[in-house]
Amino acid sequence: MATFKGFAMKKLNETGWVEKEVPECGPLDAIVRPTCVSPCTSDIHTVWEGAIGDRKDMVLGHEAVGVVEEVGSLVKNIKVGDKVIVPAITPDWDDEAAQRGYPSQTTEPLGGWKFSNFKDGVFGERFHVNLADANLALMPEGLTDEAAVMLVDMWSTGMMGSENANIPLGGSVLVIGIGAVGLSAIAGAALLGAADIYAAGTRPISVKVAKEYGATEIINYREAPIDEQVREATDGAGVDSVIIAGGNLTNTWKEAVASTKAGGTISNVNYLSGADDVLIPRVEWGCGMSNINITNGLCPGGRVRMERLARLALTNRADPELLVTHRFKGLEKIEDALYLMKDKPKDLIKPIVKID
Repeated sequence: MATFKGFAMKKLNETGWVEKEVPECGPLDAIVRPTCVSPCTSDIHTVWEGAIGDRKDMVLGHEAVGVVEEVGSLVKNIKVGDKVIVPAITPDWDDEAAQRGYPSQTTEPLGGWKFSNFKDGVFGERFHVNLADANLALMPEGLTDEAAVMLVDMWSTGMMGSENANIPLGGSVLVIGIGAVGLSAIAGAALLGAADIYAAGTRPISVKVAKEYGATEIINYREAPIDEQVREATDGAGVDSVIIAGGNLTNTWKEAVASTKAGGTISNVNYLSGADDVLIPRVEWGCGMSNINITNGLCPGGRVRMERLARLALTNRADPELLVTHRFKGLEKIEDALYLMKDKPKDLIKPIVKID
């Protein structure tokens, strides 16, 4: 039986290299060799915060582009040798939840998130993709690996935050947290027609990209509560939409609710961890009757989503490669990139690892 090497969560708070059997390729599936990968804050939550519980020797990673090494007998549109964009979320498209319009939640809550959750992820020499025709997108000419790997989770998640936020044309938006997902939400808000985009964050590199993506004002949360600054900037009115892409489970939600107009929407794309409860302020939420709506979702996946995001990049609507601040070369550098994401130096947004 052929084997492959991968960088894994050995158990809670412990990582390391493992040797595993190459997974069997089902008739509708594919085996892919990664050419470029990127670690995610979700990997950090998984290993060091136990956000999804313990995992034993599970290969990490869910952001990749690669080359197809094997396809199942019933795969029609993907062939061996194709360069592909691999979405972080690979739903079971025949599931009931997918038919109701929620493919990321197929089979169970968060069930579309398979890599480094229910099965080995992409931080290895090979990985398995279910339903290859529906879950792999051909890499278009003119798109770099570095740009493409930012689409599979960061752009898809952040822009979903904007899509869910019910942004009116010419409206106002607050984005809390300007890491890679928050920055992608800013890009999405601008593309959807927001006129005023307030970005709450302090890192100089993120502030720079936020402005390039369309932020019109930066809110420094160290200077005063975010909601107070937003209310002052909007003459007391607040904003039409808030996108939560970072922060904590207490102050952030209070500030989000207190920043939102009646009839507005709070869209959460933050991976909530570190506590058992989310505290929504009762008074600021109008005792639950303020017509302030709260929505959320898991990163959309699948082929069509990747194709559409790639078109946004190729038509110069926004540049996903602006999120890449650190570059590594070679499979063995995955460990360095992951720990860089854990340590989060001030000049970091996202690292990538070129494998081939």
